Amino acid sequence: MQKWQLESSQELADDVFITNSKLNNRNQPPPNASKSKAKSSTPLADKIRPNVLTDYIGQDDVLGGKTSLRSLIESGDIHSMIFWGPPGCGKTTLANIIAKSGKSKANMRFIQLSATSSGTQKVREVIDIAQKDRTMFNRQTILFMDEIHRFNKAQQDVFLPYVENGTIVLIGATTENPSFSLNNALLSRCHVITLQKLSSANVVTILKSALNNIEDYLDLDDFTTGNKYKIKADDQALKALGNFCDGDARKALNGLEMAIRSKIIIYNNRDITQPIDDERLPTIIAVTEKDVLESLQRSHLQYDRSGEEHYNIISALHKSMRGGDENAAMYWLCRMLKGGEQPTYIARRLIRFASEDVGLADNQALFIAVAAYHACQFIGMPECEVNLAQTVVYLARAPKSVECYMAYDRVKKNINEWKGPLPSVPLHLRNAPTSLMQKLGYGKGYKYNPDYDKPVQQDYLPSCLLNIDFFKERKFDN
Repeated sequence: MQKWQLESSQELADDVFITNSKLNNRNQPPPNASKSKAKSSTPLADKIRPNVLTDYIGQDDVLGGKTSLRSLIESGDIHSMIFWGPPGCGKTTLANIIAKSGKSKANMRFIQLSATSSGTQKVREVIDIAQKDRTMFNRQTILFMDEIHRFNKAQQDVFLPYVENGTIVLIGATTENPSFSLNNALLSRCHVITLQKLSSANVVTILKSALNNIEDYLDLDDFTTGNKYKIKADDQALKALGNFCDGDARKALNGLEMAIRSKIIIYNNRDITQPIDDERLPTIIAVTEKDVLESLQRSHLQYDRSGEEHYNIISALHKSMRGGDENAAMYWLCRMLKGGEQPTYIARRLIRFASEDVGLADNQALFIAVAAYHACQFIGMPECEVNLAQTVVYLARAPKSVECYMAYDRVKKNINEWKGPLPSVPLHLRNAPTSLMQKLGYGKGYKYNPDYDKPVQQDYLPSCLLNIDFFKERKFDN
């Protein structure tokens, strides 16, 4: 009864709207406007998801030709797996395709959850239903857990027994390295599929496919004529989106939708008293490269200060400086800063580099790195960019020596691997501030170096370590 009342109320509202719209057809939105608005609120990326592998674009390394994953999906032989890849590379789309294949070929049930909005209690509810389905109907359940890395490692344990006994087939999607974000027990039960950023060509292909029926996807009607808009986008606009989105198809599709809707708003705000050439023809909305660039700015790069890309780029910066490539070092520095990295974090890494890699070959490097850290504190971003850039170039061009770093590393290894009690400090090196200590022999026989004109012959290590040289380097051929 309540549902009927809601529907009847909506029909009545629509009837009133239609009656009013007859007074001035060209100045009012179309009937069912509220329904159209709700329908169009779904992002374009969700509306155009392919349902079969033949329509899936990209990831040829894992899905192309006769790859094992493609064969398993096509046969409906679905096993637990983790999709690891950057945003917008097709993880959710691939999971949906697998679900449809499993449902049609193996009568499997598909449940989609997100770790951002569903907790372990919801997962347990799904598992409880899955157990009943398996017992009563011999039907297996595919549980797709988006953003699975948002569950901590203790929460991830909820999946383990049910993946193990086959109650559920778990498909997880994550943008974070599973080695760090998922627990080992879960990883051992799932096959990790690594998905890459989409190429610009892949993204352009996806955009062209979306344009084929985009008027229906976006439910775009010209309320001045009642006809559908006809959307066109030139090749340069699509290439700009493909190059701009950093391999993220969702971002590219959102950018296209924004550009289209922006153009429509401009069109609707025109002087509607001007006559239309032919109201029977669709209104053409042409999206250009300029429209795309105005609608979507490169406001952020793929960079997560707590994620894998953070460590990848700082590693690239470190290795570029170590290799003496100031050109590459400047690039990775800029990538970090443009991605929102704290300049003081980078400065701290440069201080470390100055001692670890430049070391004794140029003692001035440490002072310069510390000065860069102070500069970041004093003036902040964006002014301190040039201070960091100067330091990065200096460190990249500086001579390198790991003698001190390697020697200290050997000392640590010696202490960590020492068997038995650590050697005591030789008596002659000990301080003797009390008479008791003096009677015990503390400091006895110590030679005070300033009292001698020549180097003093005395031991400074425990006797058991006298034959060890921590500075003895081992060289490797290229």
